[in-house]
Amino acid sequence: MSRLAIALGAAPVLVLSLAAAAQAPAAAGNVENGKRLFEKDGCYECHGFVGQGSRDGARIAATTMNTQAFIRYVRRPFGAMPAFTEKVMSDQELTDVHAYLKSLPAAKAPRDIPLLDRLREK
Repeated sequence: MSRLAIALGAAPVLVLSLAAAAQAPAAAGNVENGKRLFEKDGCYECHGFVGQGSRDGARIAATTMNTQAFIRYVRRPFGAMPAFTEKVMSDQELTDVHAYLKSLPAAKAPRDIPLLDRLREK
């Protein structure tokens, strides 16, 4: 059998394997442990106790990042955020923190907050 025939025969298997991997559930995180770690490791100091953000840290509540992107960013952040290596937080611990952040409600739009909506009218 030629190499081309073997490659063509293996292609559907590879495509199906990749599709199955893409649909595989991500590692589950523990929301309660994530909240504990978020506070214990000082994430709240810049990002606020419920990920609402502050002068020093971005809003990260209800993040749209998937778990792998979140871990990658925390390991090699941009700007002033310190890197959290595996010596500081394991991938499972970061998965738990991510689960906690995903469990938080998204911020309301300013027009949905009566006081801010009144300020906008003036």
